[in-house]
Formats: sequence, C-alpha cells, structure tokens
Amino acid sequence: MKFVLFYHSLVSDWNHGNAHFLRGIVAELQSRGHEVAVYEPHDAWSVRQLVADHGASAIEEWQARYPDLRSHRYRREGFDFDEALDGADVAIVHEWNEPALVASVGEHAPASCRVLFHDTHHRSVSAPDDMARYDLRGYDGVLAFGEAVRQRYLEHGWCARAWVWHEAADTRVFHPLPRPEDHDGDLVWIGNWGDGERAAELREFLVEPVRDLGLRARLHGVRYPADALAMLKEAGIDYRGWLPNWRAPEVFARFRATVHVPRRPYVRLLPGIPTIRVFEALACGITLVSAPWDDAEHLFSPGRDFLVARDGAQMREQLRAIVNDADYASGIAAHGVATVLARHTCAHRVDELLSIASSMDSAAMDRATPNVRSLSHA
Repeated sequence: MKFVLFYHSLVSDWNHGNAHFLRGIVAELQSRGHEVAVYEPHDAWSVRQLVADHGASAIEEWQARYPDLRSHRYRREGFDFDEALDGADVAIVHEWNEPALVASVGEHAPASCRVLFHDTHHRSVSAPDDMARYDLRGYDGVLAFGEAVRQRYLEHGWCARAWVWHEAADTRVFHPLPRPEDHDGDLVWIGNWGDGERAAELREFLVEPVRDLGLRARLHGVRYPADALAMLKEAGIDYRGWLPNWRAPEVFARFRATVHVPRRPYVRLLPGIPTIRVFEALACGITLVSAPWDDAEHLFSPGRDFLVARDGAQMREQLRAIVNDADYASGIAAHGVATVLARHTCAHRVDELLSIASSMDSAAMDRATPNVRSLSHA
C-alpha cells in the first residue's frame, strides 16, 4: 500500500512530541513493505528553532540515526496535490496543518484513497472554535489519540466516523539499556515547559520533592522561562536543555527514576490520555512515578506498571522508596516494559491502522454514514 502523510515535521522533535510517534509509524510501515511519503512545510517552525539553537548538525545527526526516513519539505504556493497523492491508498493529515491544506487534501485525494485526519492535541476541548475551522467533508474519518477526543468530534458533528488511535513507543529505539555503574543520578525528567499548563504541578511533583529529598536530578526540555530556570537551580536540578528524542534511552539508563507530570487540560478535560513520553519511559525500563491522571481507557495497570502519587507528599514517599530499594524499583519497571511490549508499540498501532484502512472501501462507502469504534484494546 502507499501511504501519504502530511505532518508538521518528521525531521525535528524540538518541542514537537508528535515527531516521536510519526517516526515509529513510518519505520514500521516501511519494514512491512509499504511505500510511505511524508510531507512537511519547508519552513516548519520546529525545524527552524532546532537549527537556530543547535545548528544544521542536529538535522545531520537525526538523519544518521534514521537513515531510512525521508520527508518532502514542500512550499505551499504552487504545491501539486494531485501529484503528491497520485496512487495513494491512505492519506493521513495531522491537525497541526493549516486548514487550507487540510481541505485541499480532502479535495484532491483519489476516490479510492482513504483519507484520515489525525488529532493528537487538546484543542478539541480547549479551543473548539479553532478545530471547527477544519473542513473534513472530504475525509473518511478521524484518528483521535484518545476516547475523549473522539467523542468531541462526534458531538460537534465535525466528522461522521472516528477511531481511537493512541500514541505508542517505537521499540526499535526505546528499549532497556544496560545501566552503567557510574550512573548520573537519582531522577531525570524529559519534558518541555509548554505554555505554563503545568507550572504549579511541576513545582509540587518534581521540583519540591527533588529539593526536599536531596536527589541528584537532571531535566531536559525547552522553552523554560527565566523564573522556571531559577526555580530549578534553587532546587539543585541540573538543567541540560533540548535532548534529541532518540537519545532518551541512554539517558534513562543512567538514572533510577523518572516522573510523569501531565498538563492540566488532559487531567481536567481529557481523561485517559497520557503523553507519548509515558510509553517511551516505560519501554526503556525506568521506574516511573506519575502525578494523578485518570487512566479511563485502562491502558496500563497503575501501581504495577508505574506508581501514582496523589500529591507532593506522596511523591516524596514514592521516590524515597524507589531510590532506597532497587529490587522494588526494578519490579515496577519490568512490569511496565512488559505492558508496553504486549499492547503499546508502534507495531500495535500499525496493526490498528491497517485494520481501519481495510474496513473502509472509499470508492463505495457513503462518507455520511457513522461507523465509529476504538481499536486500542482489540
């Protein structure tokens, strides 16, 4: 089959977590013999920022790590949609694209092509007017990265069909590595500041426990304002800035634990949706402690795959136990790895995608007829 994908960027993961999942899906599709063409804007801001901060060598290092992945960096003016979509069996358009491009793909896709819109953000609840701008009349359905998002599309009438398509770990890259004897510390956190959507939570569940327990801690991420950097410094947290996502496994291997601090919109409005970093951390075999979130879709077994801290005081207790009891920590980590390998790899998600595609006959299907379902636990 030929897949044509329109995304923000395959090349850069600078403040762009969706690149993690996209790389894994493309690699998995290619490994099964499918043809995959990825299109990204020539001026994608994530690429621009990455090069501005770290130079062109960052792109070269990415290409060396993923030698089989390529993207077409197109200019919107004069772009030939008919040529790009020629022979496509499946076209997927990510929600970070401009509405005009989204509409154009739906208009130009061949009649035999299944056309899907992929939503991996909280804007369906936090900014519904923005999402209402997308014209999905030429689409066969929506891939939503959680049941709560899928429901929003159906409730608002933005589409007739929607499937749950959770993110997952690319286990070609994310897997346990041997832990060196000269490990770097107790706790590492890899995450971006964002728009202050979890500033208070980071203080309660990360900064203050590290400071109070005297843990040796490191933080990787971007877009941290001056006051946040001062907070980290005061707590003794070693801030190292951007980390290429493919290097996360080697960093996880040098620390005892990590934490998950979900952004506020997901906790309050979109239960059941963890970030991709949860899947990746568990796949790497590091013990994880999470701030509260509702695993409404039963993706994991909280308390067995990872620990949960209801507040800062319990986070201190959980981290203290992990640091002081290596056998206890390794048992939790092993369970998390097993769950990811059993249910949450990019191979599982490609299986789901192919099942969705095979269930649709675009040439004959009435796109106005609802046909929604979730495959995450099939």
